[in-house]
Amino acid sequence: MSNYIIPELPLPYDLETKDILKQVNKSNRKLAELKGVARTIPNEKILISTLTLQEAKDSSAIENIVTTQDDLYTAGLGFANQNINAAAKEVLFYREAINKGFNAVRTKNILTLNHIKMIQEALEHNSAGFRTTPGTQLKRQNDGKVIYTPPQDGVDVLKYMKNLEMFINDDSICNLDPLIKMAIIHHQFESIHPFYDGNGRTGRIINILYLVISGLLDIPILYLSRYITRNKGEYYRLLQDIRTKNTDNLPQWEAWILFILKGIEITAEDTISLVNSIGALMNEFKNILRPEFGSKYNHELLNGMFYHPYTKIDHVVTNMQVSRQTAAKYLDKIVELGLLNREKFGKDNYYINTKLRDLFLDYGNK
Repeated sequence: MSNYIIPELPLPYDLETKDILKQVNKSNRKLAELKGVARTIPNEKILISTLTLQEAKDSSAIENIVTTQDDLYTAGLGFANQNINAAAKEVLFYREAINKGFNAVRTKNILTLNHIKMIQEALEHNSAGFRTTPGTQLKRQNDGKVIYTPPQDGVDVLKYMKNLEMFINDDSICNLDPLIKMAIIHHQFESIHPFYDGNGRTGRIINILYLVISGLLDIPILYLSRYITRNKGEYYRLLQDIRTKNTDNLPQWEAWILFILKGIEITAEDTISLVNSIGALMNEFKNILRPEFGSKYNHELLNGMFYHPYTKIDHVVTNMQVSRQTAAKYLDKIVELGLLNREKFGKDNYYINTKLRDLFLDYGNK
């Protein structure tokens, strides 16, 4: 069992090693490219809506909360008397938490403890806040062995979290590159383990919000969860190495930071490809829809097909401010054009943008 003593931030090491600086430059270039590519999509809600849902699914899977794309997309339709499975509900809670966090930080570019507690509350749907009672331990899944005991005293938890809040928001105390800081923030948060539940998912949301408040991205569209899932063993090993190999923490911190930086580069590159594919598909649909609808064409008709792979009449009514009858006619025409597939849910219809859905399926299988 680890006897790790959480350090106060900033860390007392020179973390700008040659290897870290080389990788941080690569990661920053890819992030800048992603930021630019994202601006080519005319409505930011399209990327926020679709990509946060993918992140919600992938991040929840790390905690063994697994659902299918179809269950998730159908759950998002919100039909009356709809029986949504528990895993899909958890994923939708995660998306809600991302959106709440983003809306809270985007204007003031600050991430406070209250924001972090709000995110966890949206995830877990409880208001327990930071831990105040002892007993929390991290155990290995296969044999139940305790591998790490986070701070047990509520006073210590709050002390460490206040230090973390300062490290996140006050650049004057540390001039490290924001991506290096993000890796440190993530490890520190996971080690403090401030909540009774939802620490992993909250920590991964903090990652993307930190990129936003640092100005590296305009909107929350880069998520490390898929990278973490695919490198889960290495992720947990590197987390733990810092806690257990206390004779000289610098090599362990360097390995951890390089892992996170490489994840940012890889994930940004994959996301650039996905965003470009979404943009190309939107242009393909627009070139078909505009001549067919003529003066009745509205950009919200196109956008509404890309906010979510599955849509329904009510969405078109809201997006375009038209009657249900008109919305139904529009959707029927789009089905005839071969851009949407119509499916039944009880007495209701819903419509699948199969090409958009397949983009996400392909992205998930890469």
